[in-house]
Amino acid sequence: MGGTAASSSTATATATTERATRRGRIDKRQAILDAAFTVFANRGYARACMEEIAEVAGVAKHTVYNHFGDKESLFHAAMEATGNAVMGENLAVAERLTAGGAERAATGPTAASDGSGAGFDPVRSCLEDVAHGLLQQCCDPRSWALRRLLYAEITRFPELLEAVWGRGADRLRQTLADRMARLSLAGGLCPCDPVEAAEQFLALLTGPMEARSQLGTRPVPTAELDTVAEAAVRTFLRAFQAERPRAALSAAAS
Repeated sequence: MGGTAASSSTATATATTERATRRGRIDKRQAILDAAFTVFANRGYARACMEEIAEVAGVAKHTVYNHFGDKESLFHAAMEATGNAVMGENLAVAERLTAGGAERAATGPTAASDGSGAGFDPVRSCLEDVAHGLLQQCCDPRSWALRRLLYAEITRFPELLEAVWGRGADRLRQTLADRMARLSLAGGLCPCDPVEAAEQFLALLTGPMEARSQLGTRPVPTAELDTVAEAAVRTFLRAFQAERPRAALSAAAS
């Protein structure tokens, strides 16, 4: 019986050690990816070197090669990992655009602050929340660094345009289109082509921000982000606003 207990204890210790080893390998891989993107973004592909990436990651150079094989493979992996992370954050913001979100805005503290809620537009408020969130993501230094690096290296690695940006942009557009279709069915927006609505909404945000931030070289103050978000939503609703969004949303929620 004592032997059985000892065997069980040994097996448990072995399994724990294996999990810790796997976790350590995953952590090292992520550290290398993060370090690689930082170095590539600062120096460009041609001037970046594996020695510096290893130093920034806090690992030996041979560890970098063991994980990724060569510089080009590491560059692809770092770009795709960063692109996925940036797009995941954008999608999380886009998913806030729901009829329920607009209805909560209509019944939340802001709506109640004037006593009657008269003149408060829940759809506008929800759209402004999403617009502001997307602009914040657009102006995030990592997001700008990703776009600048992609633009700089696109002739060397044309396949990255689809891998890093194309699929992600399609996912964001489709997510927004899905939310706008639901909002339209709930009466928050007029009947429309949801994909077109999503494209127009995004264009109203990214166009002004590219110019105001000077392609990410100029920090954009929060007040300016608010101005762009409100102007984009105002213009968007001139084309897509339903006649009585609040009544329709209340009916859909009840």
